[in-house]
Formats: sequence, structure tokens, C-alpha cells
Amino acid sequence: MTSERNGCRARRSFLRRVIAGGAAWCAAPYVISPAALGNAGRSAPSERITIGFIGLGSHGIGHNLRSFLRQNDAEPVILCDVDTRQIEAAVHTVRQQRGESFDCATTRDWREVIAREDVDAVMISTGDQWHGPMSVGAIQAGKDVMCEKPTLSIAEGRIVADLVRRYGTVFQTATEDRSIPVYHRMAELVRNGRIGRLERIFCQLPGGPGNAGDPRPQPVPAELDWDMWLGPAPWAPYRQGLHPYHWRWHRDYSGGQLTDWGAHQLDTVQWANDTEHSGPVEVEGSGRRHENGLYDTFFEYHLVYRYADGVELRVDSGGTGLRFEGSDGWVGNDGWVRPLQASSDAILASVIGPEEISLFTEPRGEHRNFLDCVKSRRDPYFPAEIGHRCSTLSHLGNIAMELGRKLRWDPVTEAFDRDDTANRMRSRSQREPWSNLGGVKPLG
Repeated sequence: MTSERNGCRARRSFLRRVIAGGAAWCAAPYVISPAALGNAGRSAPSERITIGFIGLGSHGIGHNLRSFLRQNDAEPVILCDVDTRQIEAAVHTVRQQRGESFDCATTRDWREVIAREDVDAVMISTGDQWHGPMSVGAIQAGKDVMCEKPTLSIAEGRIVADLVRRYGTVFQTATEDRSIPVYHRMAELVRNGRIGRLERIFCQLPGGPGNAGDPRPQPVPAELDWDMWLGPAPWAPYRQGLHPYHWRWHRDYSGGQLTDWGAHQLDTVQWANDTEHSGPVEVEGSGRRHENGLYDTFFEYHLVYRYADGVELRVDSGGTGLRFEGSDGWVGNDGWVRPLQASSDAILASVIGPEEISLFTEPRGEHRNFLDCVKSRRDPYFPAEIGHRCSTLSHLGNIAMELGRKLRWDPVTEAFDRDDTANRMRSRSQREPWSNLGGVKPLG
């Protein structure tokens, strides 16, 4: 636990004593404003979590920033993005919610966010290439972290998960699935044996873009810090088809829909299969990607994973859906957040008893869960270790398709069996000055 985090706790403790004691702690009268006491729907300052927001794209603003602004005990302190247009949009969003006079700092350099002593936690909503380095930097700076999924590589996920434990950080992998009733219910039914012994799992994920994208270099927009956008990824000229959003289809910045949507649906797979702390032992499959153009992730994929207990997982592109088949029936749904389906009405109506497995969730969402856990120091519902194991499933699939052969995987050692080429693909090289995930270069 760092001295900086201890300082944050000390400030909260001091404010609690001030508010609880009123004027009695001092001979002179002490007046506390209604806002400080948490009137008008606001929490008292001692109960607020101050947050720095890094990455202000459509999801960073539309989902993460707006969701935190709806929490009375979340206080935005600084907004960061490499694109000044996004910063302006975020400032507008904050003032819409908190009032035109609300003051919030802005920057284009994320290191300024983690260097601030008045920031308790950070929300990272950047491209995947930044998830590891920013998380490491924030953890080492004593901040709690909520970071968008997925990891960029297996090695990065392991580094972050280990560092979280070492520092005692509260870390939430940012997906909403565990707070969505249909997926929570689905996982509990399977875990409690309502379909008998689990045998097969079918998971459908979206495919990639239908076009290959325009690879021609273009002038960098004046409002964009392109070098900082690239960060640890290999240097490349600016191309219009990457920023914003569509970086997901390029291997330098992501793993395609298999990693992006896989972090959603495959988490329910791992949750229901009780393998959220481990993973499969074998993977094979095939995929298709564009021969030319800008986008080079797999836009079509068909994968088969096998677990040590014999459970088989099939993952195919083409939509969204889950189906768990067991010795006594099946349960699933046929689209994102679609109603639960099962082989019998008895399964759908089944009640999970008080002595059975009850899976941890927070119906009010991952942002509420994160704030509560920052205060309680409990792991959130999708912590770094479980998020890493989920992302690993997708990375295994991409590596198997890249190499075109069946791979044996040891989820304990997190290594491929006697395959040096595959093992090298567990990590990615990083561009200077971001090549050391164990530390962050200082500002200036």
C-alpha cells in the first residue's frame, strides 16, 4: 500500500471527523456548506471518490464518464485525451451533469493524471495498446483502476494481475455483463447443476468489418497527438480509418472482435464453467482476414477449445449468443441481452437455494461496483485476474489461427506445450519510451 493512497484515506478520515464533529471540535463556529454535507443529492466530500478519466472516445464519454457522473459519490477531477475535440466533448458532458460552473482540469498527457495527488482512481477508456502501460503506471502511482477490456496480450494481462495483488489495488475490468440479469442467471443455473453435467458450450461473437480499410497515409489532424495515440504500438503514419473506434480491426492496437466482444460473452462462459481462474488446455481453429488494406484482424473465425474436464467450447463469428449443453438439458440465449431460454420450463423457473452457489454481482452496474469496492477494498466482480483469464481465451484463439495448428495450453504455467513460436506470441514488443511495463518514464 503506497503512502499516496494512505494520504487519500487520511484526507477522507479527516473530513469525516470534521463533518461528524461540527463546531464542537473547535472553539470558533465552523460553517459547512450544504454541498459539503452532501445536500442536493451529492455525497459529502469525505465519501466521494475522485477520478481521472483517460480516453474520451464514444465509449469513454457515452458509457464510462456518463455512468460515473450518475453516481453521487464520484467526483471527476481531470479529463485526458490525445484529441482536443474529445476533451471539449467531455467537458461539455460534465458541465451538463454537474453545472456550468463545475471546474475540471484537462490534459493530453495521461501521466499528468496519475501524478495528481488529488486523484483516487482512474478510468482508462483507450485503445487496447494502452491498457497495460496505463494500468501499470496508475497502480504504481497508488491509484485504484477501472480499465476497459481486453488486454493486448497474455503477458500484459499477467503483469497487471500480479501487480494488482502486489499493491493491493482495487481493479475493475470494465464490462457490464456480470451485472446483466440474463447472464448472471445463466451462469448460476449452470454452476448449480440445473442442466446436469456440463458437456458443451457454444458461443457466437460478431465478425469484423466487411471492408479492408484505406491504408494510405493522411496528414495528422491538428487536434490529435498522433504519437501519443500510438503509444507503445509500432510507429505508423496516420490513417483515417483508425481513429476513432476502428483501431479495433488492426493487430497493432487490438485483436479484433474476438478479443473485443470475447471479453463479454467469453466471461460468461468462464463464469458458468467455473474456470474463471484458469482456462482451457487445448485450442484449434481457422479464420479469415482481408488480404490487403488497413484492417488485418480476423473477421471470420471458428474455434474449438477443450478443458481438462472434457468440456468443449465452440466459438464462431456471426452474431452474439450463448448455449450451455449438459447431460440433463441446456440453457442460453440467441442474442445480446436477449431473454433466457432453456430446454424446459422447470429450468427457467428453478430457484437457487440459500445453500447453493450464489455468484457475486452488482445489478447497478460495474461503475457502482467499482466505487463500492474502492471504499470496502474488496475485489470488484470482474477483477484483473479474472479479466486476464478471459482475455487469454481470445488471445489463444488468435494465436492458433495465426499458426494454423492445434495448440496445447497449460493454464497453470500459462505456457504452450513445447511450442517456442506460440510462446513468443504471448507477448508484444513495445515502442520506446513505453517498453518497460514494470515502470513508467517520468514526465518531461
